[in-house]
Amino acid sequence: MPEGPEPLDWQGAAVDCGSCRHRERLADGLCGPGWACANDRYAPRIERFFLLGPELADAFLTHPYFEVRAQAARRANLFRLPPLLEDPDPAVRAVAILRLPAAQARRLVADPDRAVRIAVAHRLPPPDLHLLRRDADPAVRLVVARRAEAGALPVLAQDPDPEVRRAVAARIDPAWLIHLSGDPEPLVRRTAALRIAPERLAAFAADPDLRVRHAVAERAPAPLARSLARDEDPLIRETARRRLAQLNEDSDAGA
Repeated sequence: MPEGPEPLDWQGAAVDCGSCRHRERLADGLCGPGWACANDRYAPRIERFFLLGPELADAFLTHPYFEVRAQAARRANLFRLPPLLEDPDPAVRAVAILRLPAAQARRLVADPDRAVRIAVAHRLPPPDLHLLRRDADPAVRLVVARRAEAGALPVLAQDPDPEVRRAVAARIDPAWLIHLSGDPEPLVRRTAALRIAPERLAAFAADPDLRVRHAVAERAPAPLARSLARDEDPLIRETARRRLAQLNEDSDAGA
């Protein structure tokens, strides 16, 4: 069923099925104006055309409209994709990177477009992610933090972007989390407090941010929970009391 904007080609002219070399597909519902068409400029229709006819993708890799090349690249033969790493459009280069073997990703670590470098960060083997550790874009470094080897995470914990540091806090060896108790971003400290060993939670117990102290109160051992039961904030006091009750129940069950 037709959907979306009026069927126009990438230059703004009306789509003409009669002059299309694939018009024989109309009868089988494999294409149609407003439905599925490689000549349309509306991306969902282009995508549907190649979903219904993936065997046609190779023939469209040099199409003048970047959206057609990008959608065709998702279905084309892998052996036809390496030239697309030099495509003038970043969307096409990104698709090629995501489909080609990971070793190819090194070729575009310095690509000028962030979307391409994000794709590179998703594809690089973890030992090679250091190539993007100092990327100018935090979205690229965030992918690095989520995929990097454990040994690289302490270095990434110094990243200037709080979301990157938070991703590090979610993955780094718990023994290292104590170093994040002084992080300037409360959500980084909270993430660390949710993972650190309970016996080391005292480092976060006096945190000025309510969210961090709440995370501590939820996991605190009994002495620390008793201290937090006197916190200035009623939510922290209530959470600490519930924690003490839980610890008492666990102790009684184990007796």
